[in-house]
Amino acid sequence: MTPVWQRARGIGDNVEMPDHVTKSVRTRLRLRAVRALQEFFRLEAAGGLLLIVAAALALVIANSPLQAMYAEWRDHALHWINDGLMAVFFLLVALEIKRETVSGQLSGRGQLWLPVACAIGGMVVPGALYVVLAGADPGAHRGWAIPTATDIAFSLGVLALLGRRAPMALRLLLSTIAVADDLGAILIIALFYAGQLSWLMLAGAGLAWLAMLALNRKGVRSVWPYLLIGVAMWICLLHSGVHATLAGVVTGLMIPHRASGADDDSTTPLESLEHALHPWVAYAILPLFAFANAGLSLRGMQLGDLAQGVPLAVIAGLAIGKPLGICAGAVFCHVTHVSRLPAEIPLRALPGLGMLCGIGFTMSLFIASLAFGGDAQRFEGAVLGVLCGSLVSALLGLAWLRLVLRNVAQGSGIGGEIV
Repeated sequence: MTPVWQRARGIGDNVEMPDHVTKSVRTRLRLRAVRALQEFFRLEAAGGLLLIVAAALALVIANSPLQAMYAEWRDHALHWINDGLMAVFFLLVALEIKRETVSGQLSGRGQLWLPVACAIGGMVVPGALYVVLAGADPGAHRGWAIPTATDIAFSLGVLALLGRRAPMALRLLLSTIAVADDLGAILIIALFYAGQLSWLMLAGAGLAWLAMLALNRKGVRSVWPYLLIGVAMWICLLHSGVHATLAGVVTGLMIPHRASGADDDSTTPLESLEHALHPWVAYAILPLFAFANAGLSLRGMQLGDLAQGVPLAVIAGLAIGKPLGICAGAVFCHVTHVSRLPAEIPLRALPGLGMLCGIGFTMSLFIASLAFGGDAQRFEGAVLGVLCGSLVSALLGLAWLRLVLRNVAQGSGIGGEIV
């Protein structure tokens, strides 16, 4: 496998790294990668717990005497949260995807197969199960992608409840599956949830991308020109029929991820921006999104509503389809000998990992808003399904892993590689 320090070029990065890198630089790069990984897990886990609090608070307020005030606030704020602030979330997602594919867990072919196969299985099976259970209603089928998503913050927050019982390799695999899952969700949004297209606005967005590409090719390391052009792209996409949050994805992929010199292990522009954005996204943007989208009024609802159309399909997709698909992906890798589980992860822990990946929440709610934004009844059913399916997945995954990891010895390292 090619060392991380030889794979420091990013998408569109135009600077070749030298063949010779000193041992001290390699050591510092590895230590920095470990520290960055530990910080990533800390922020995601804490942010996941904050998501739970924000969603619970929204549910309480939506079913209290403050419901009317909450509904009025949400009517005014939802557009700017879902189309504006979530573009920053997708910017961070793109930065994470680029970092992982250039110098992280998805950078080598041996590392790539297992999480990608699990992510593909974890999208195909839930989507197919949703279509089967949604019935003959073609309008409901538009939400097929809702149970295909994984909320990395929420799932890592639940996994953190296991403490040192959960091997670092398990956290690595969960996070890389979620990153690959995020990439799949971005492609799904772009391909299946576009509105009526404005070719003029799309052309403007294309010119913005070309401008960022030119900056990257010229070696511009300051992130501000990219961000300013990204804002212009966001405005174009907002009026193009393609969801405006994709501007964050494109901008994130164009941020340079290379050192400033041959023997320089200084922080790259991508790492600096990711470090700056991560606390804001984890502690502000995502909790605000959860508070605005999870406030479901339960008045008039009955237990039997969970067995109806959209809610049933979403719950089954998340709680059953996700673990089945992820286990199927891992079995495929094992049977074809293209990859294997890290030694630190017992095979019996795989279903529990799949259950945690069934915590869709943020991305599932976002896709639900795209699929049923103009259909209040189906949207409420989708939200009910996401909340219940994510809760069931979290409880089952936590119970399963607590049981099977009870006697797993913990090491002091960062865990094995995904090969």
